[in-house]
Amino acid sequence: MTDDLARDFEARFGSPPTHLARAPGRVNLIGEHTDYNGLPVLPMALHKEIRIAVRPREDGQVVLQNTNEFFPPLDFEVEPAIPPFVRGAWGNYAKAAANELARRFAIWRGFDGLVDSDLPEAAGLSSSSALVNAVGLTLGRINEVSTEPRAFAEVMADAERYVGTRGGGMDQAISLGARNRCAAKITFHPLRLQHVTVPDDWCFVVADTGVRAEKSGAARVGYNRRREECEEAFRIVSGELATRGVTEKLATSYAQLVRAVDSETLVALGEGILEGSLKRRFRHVVREAARVEEAADRMLAADTVGFGTLMDQSHASLRSDFLVSSAELDELVAVAREGGAAGARLTGAGFGGCVVALADRWTVGGVLETLVSEWFERRDMTDRIDERVFIAVPSRGASWEPLGV
Repeated sequence: MTDDLARDFEARFGSPPTHLARAPGRVNLIGEHTDYNGLPVLPMALHKEIRIAVRPREDGQVVLQNTNEFFPPLDFEVEPAIPPFVRGAWGNYAKAAANELARRFAIWRGFDGLVDSDLPEAAGLSSSSALVNAVGLTLGRINEVSTEPRAFAEVMADAERYVGTRGGGMDQAISLGARNRCAAKITFHPLRLQHVTVPDDWCFVVADTGVRAEKSGAARVGYNRRREECEEAFRIVSGELATRGVTEKLATSYAQLVRAVDSETLVALGEGILEGSLKRRFRHVVREAARVEEAADRMLAADTVGFGTLMDQSHASLRSDFLVSSAELDELVAVAREGGAAGARLTGAGFGGCVVALADRWTVGGVLETLVSEWFERRDMTDRIDERVFIAVPSRGASWEPLGV
C-alpha cells in the first residue's frame, strides 16, 4: 500500500514523496465520556490508519490531496489563527494541527501531502483524531518540534478543539502512544499510559451500524451539552462535599472526587442532591470510571466473562443515563450477544457509529456469522462487508518514516 501511495503521490505532485506519516484509529473498550472529565479510559489502537505521503516544502503552504474523491483538494498557509474552512470540512482537521503548532511553536514550513485511509469516517473509531495526529506529526518533524508521544498528544488534543468539539485527550494519546498487542489504561492530569497486554485468546469485534456519528456535525451539540452537564454536576457535588466537610477544600476535578470518596458513595450523594439529566450524567461518569479500573484488572487476569459483564454494564449506562445510544446501536449490541459475545457496547461518543464486542478464538466465528446474517444481510449492507465488521488488531501508535531509503 505504501508503494502504491508513493506512486500516486508522484503522479499528482511531479516528484516522489520523502516520508510517510501514519496514525492509527482506535477502538475504545470501556470508559466512554470519561476522558474529558479527567477520568480513565481503556482503548487500543487499530490496525486501520491514516497515511500521508509527504514532501516538505520551502514555504509555508500545506497542500493536501486525498485518494478518496469524496474529499476535495485543499491548501492553506501555516500561521497562527488560521481561519477555518466551512464547518464539517475535512480540511479543518489538518488546519487544527497547523494552527496549534503555529500558535505554540511559531512553525513556518509546510508540505505537499497525499492522504489515504482504511478507517471508516464518522464511525466512532477516531479517524478525525488520526488525521490531526498525522498532520501534526508531519509538521512537527519538518519544523523540528519535539513529538515525544505523551507531550505531543496533549498538544494535539488542544489542537482538535479548533473544530468546535470539546473533546478529551483519549484519541490523540492512544493513536500516538499505543503498543502492539496492548490496550492502554489512560489517566490524565498528568497524562499517563499504562499498557495492558490483550490476552492472546481474546478477539474484539468491531461492527459499524452505518449511521454516521460526526462530532464536528450534527452530534457536536449533543456531545458538548453532555460535557457541560457533567461540569455542572461536578460543581454541585464538589460544593456539597466541601460544605459537609467530607473534603478539606473544594475539589477541582472529578479525579479528586473519586480519590476522596468511593464511587457508590458518590453516586448516592448525587442521587440526593442532583436532578434530572445532571443526576444521570453524574451517575454514568462515576460508575464508568470505576468500570475502567476493574476492566484493566480483568484484562490482566484474562477474565473474559468479567470483562464482558463490564462492557454490558457500560452500554446500559450509556443508553439509559448518558442517552447517547440509538436503536441501531442497541440492536447491534444485542445481535453480538446472541452470537456468543461475552459482552458488547457502543464505542466512541455514540449518536451512531460502531459497537465493540468481546469474544475469544472459539466463539468469534459465531459472533461474526451472526452479525453478518442477522444485521448486515437483513439490511442489504453486505457490500464492503470486511470494512463494516472486522476483528480489531491491537496495534502500535503513530510513526514518521523515510521513504525510498
